[in-house]
Amino acid sequence: MVYRILVVEDQREISDIVSKYLAKEGYSVCVANNGFEALDYFNKQDFHLVLLDIMLPGISGFDVLKEIRKISEIPVIMVTAKQEEIDRLKGFEIGADDYVIKPFSPRELMKRIQVFLKRIYHESDEIIYKCVDLSLYTKSMKLIKGEKEIPITSAEYKLLLVLFKNKGQVLTREQLINLAYGDAYEGYDRNIDSYIKRIRQKIENNPKSPEILTTKYGAGYVFGGEAL
Repeated sequence: MVYRILVVEDQREISDIVSKYLAKEGYSVCVANNGFEALDYFNKQDFHLVLLDIMLPGISGFDVLKEIRKISEIPVIMVTAKQEEIDRLKGFEIGADDYVIKPFSPRELMKRIQVFLKRIYHESDEIIYKCVDLSLYTKSMKLIKGEKEIPITSAEYKLLLVLFKNKGQVLTREQLINLAYGDAYEGYDRNIDSYIKRIRQKIENNPKSPEILTTKYGAGYVFGGEAL
C-alpha cells in the first residue's frame, strides 16, 4: 500500500526537500504551489495526508483547510514560519491536526507523518469524505447516513464519489458521466437522472424536495448545498 500525500508549499526549495524525503520513505507525493492549485488537486485525487503551509499566494492555508474540512477528515499538518500561539490556535480551531515550525527537521517531519498515518489508517487504505450527516468510505465503498449504513451499488458509489469531491459545484450530465464512468459508459445521458433519483431516495429526508443533491435547472446538479 502506498500512501498519497499532498504537499502545499510555494517555496520551491522547501517542497523539493520535503518531496525527496517523502519519496525516500515510499510515499506518493503531489506538490501544489498555491492554495487554489491545492484545492484543485484535492478535489480530483484521493490523499491520505496534507502538509499545508499557511502563507500561500492566492488564498491562505487557513482558507484551504476550511474547504478541506467541509468534505474530509483527512489529517492535515500545518507548516508555518510564525511562532505566535494565536496562529496555532486558529489552525486547531479550524481543524488542523498538528503544526511544524519553519525551519524544521525533515527527519522529524517524516516521523510525525509516519505516526499520523499509522494511527489514522491502521494500515488500511480507507479515505473518508463527509457532507452533512453523510460519510463515504473509499476502500470499503460504504455510505453511512448518521450511524446507519445505506446500501449502494458500485455505479452509485462512483457517482457519489464525484459528487463528494465536487461539493457545491454545478455538474452537468456530461461532466458526471466523464468523471464517474469515463469511456466505459455506454448508456444515454438521461440515464444519469435515474441514478440521481435512486441516490436521492437513499440520502434525502424527503426525496421529492431534496436538500443535499439539488437540481440547478438548465445547468446540472449540485451536491452539498448552494452552488459556489
